[in-house]
Amino acid sequence: MTTMSNDIVVVRLEKVILDVILLNCVGWPILFLFLWGSAYQRGFFCNDTSLRHPYHESTVPSWTLYITGIGLNCAVMALTEYLNRPNDSREVIFLGVKIPNWIYNIYCVIGIFAFGAACSQLTTDVMKYTIGRLRPHFFTVCLPDVCNGSYPDYQYHENYTCTNALYKNNKRIMKEIRLSFPSGHSSFSMYTMVYFAIYLQKRMTWDGSKLLKHTLQFLAVLSSVFTAMTRVSDYKHHWSDVLIGLLLGATVAIITGTCFSNLFSKPRNDLILKMEQAELRNLNGNGSHNV
Repeated sequence: MTTMSNDIVVVRLEKVILDVILLNCVGWPILFLFLWGSAYQRGFFCNDTSLRHPYHESTVPSWTLYITGIGLNCAVMALTEYLNRPNDSREVIFLGVKIPNWIYNIYCVIGIFAFGAACSQLTTDVMKYTIGRLRPHFFTVCLPDVCNGSYPDYQYHENYTCTNALYKNNKRIMKEIRLSFPSGHSSFSMYTMVYFAIYLQKRMTWDGSKLLKHTLQFLAVLSSVFTAMTRVSDYKHHWSDVLIGLLLGATVAIITGTCFSNLFSKPRNDLILKMEQAELRNLNGNGSHNV
């Protein structure tokens, strides 16, 4: 981006291309791990009761999570930037064409949000595949052959074969039984909802009700907590998986909102800046005269 004056902003094509490339550098590894990643082959004890829970379908499916987390944020950001357009007097030029400043603002806020979401998801996936923690329903899904019948207590098994005919040929489920820590649902939902709350705090300026903004923030974070709790009640994760997922998502959201975005930047008043410059010139003039 090149700033020609306080009211004219020229967006270079190179900047947009570089932004897309950098976003893909974080996003493509997520797809790679999903399609071809292999989790660490962690073993188990046959008498580990924390791995003997039943298998349940997810109360909050992944597609619901992603549509709500991404769709809600993008829709609210686009609407908010459009409604705030009278407060922005800049002229934005891209490829020699003047574009509405609110479109450029949407590009900036959604781009930063997407970058933070990719960072959160990639961090979660790297931890998942590196640790390879078994899910609470591991024995129900796998039925390892080493634990059929009698088995010695406190013997750690790393070499085994899953015998459950219902799932042993389902590559997705057999892969996911090793991806318990941390909870991806928890980290993603907490990132999107905490960032949603941060964005509303800085950009929602409607004075019709003082409680509306805070109610929306509370409901957003509450929905994330609900999603995380269902991961425990559905026996998809251990409680520690969910706790770390919530902390990870919230941390990335706070870092993204405060460090990556310009939500907390305070533009300097032009009048104050001119006064400071005039005062500095006066001080320099007096100093040179005294010498």
